[in-house]
Amino acid sequence: MLSIATTDLSSYLPILLIVLMAITFGVMNVVGSIVLGPKRQGRVKSQSYESGMNPIGTARKRFNVRFYLIAMVFLVFDVEIVFLYPWATTFPNIAPMSNEGLIWLGRIFFFLFTTVVAYVYGYRKGVFQFD
Repeated sequence: MLSIATTDLSSYLPILLIVLMAITFGVMNVVGSIVLGPKRQGRVKSQSYESGMNPIGTARKRFNVRFYLIAMVFLVFDVEIVFLYPWATTFPNIAPMSNEGLIWLGRIFFFLFTTVVAYVYGYRKGVFQFD
């Protein structure tokens, strides 16, 4: 029983290695920029910069809620793709005309249907219309 558990945990070693490499890369970039980067301060250096133009007004301006709703719709479709990929890779391996295949197909159609309903709801509320 112990050898089976060890074998199962050893299969996660490549994933752990990639996660450690990503964390190390991120930490080294931050530390490297702090150590090697310039440390000049001044009035002009600390001023806000917006695409080569002088800032006008305050940064605490309110935005229309539509911007956030469009961002949420984008995230919904992004997450949908994340869930569709594993489904698309495993669905062809299911036996044709089996009950299990129909269940998988029904689940993905329900998932896609709820996403389309959310999109239509946002469209009817006028989320995608900018005046």
